[in-house]
Amino acid sequence: MRKITLYCCLLLLILSCGRTALAQDAPKAPDTPAPPAHYYHVDFVVQELGSDGKAMNSRSYTTTVNTGSHEFISIRASSRIPVSTGVEHQFQYTDVGINIDARDAHEIGRQLALNLTADVSSIAATTDQSLRQPIVRQNKWQAAVLIPVGKATVVFASDALESKGSMQLMVNATPLQ
Repeated sequence: MRKITLYCCLLLLILSCGRTALAQDAPKAPDTPAPPAHYYHVDFVVQELGSDGKAMNSRSYTTTVNTGSHEFISIRASSRIPVSTGVEHQFQYTDVGINIDARDAHEIGRQLALNLTADVSSIAATTDQSLRQPIVRQNKWQAAVLIPVGKATVVFASDALESKGSMQLMVNATPLQ
């Protein structure tokens, strides 16, 4: 009987100490302040290059991004092209142009990181008069990119579908004071 009483007392002692140990909070780490937001002037240049690698056409788009919030930046420049549905006087409209989306801007050293999506579409020139519907050409890219600050950088490039040329997207980020 003495052994049982001793074991019960030890068990109660262990349980009461265990509850106290579990109830203690881990020490809190001091709050680290968020890094200050920095603003950047960002230039996007879409270039169509000929088979010789020289620019045949260039279009520029500009916006401002900041590193303090993870907001979504959107650039849209397009035309709505009517496409016949086959029923007299009825059309569907197709957007053709440029869509650029950037989000989650943040700094990594002296570079600006962005999640970037670019969609460039155009109506293809055709010599076949029997085609009643337009042919839409499209280049679409999406990636996380790292841009050296103050240096124009080609982030996307691809061959052109209709020629031996190519298309590229250059990005340049300049800090705003």
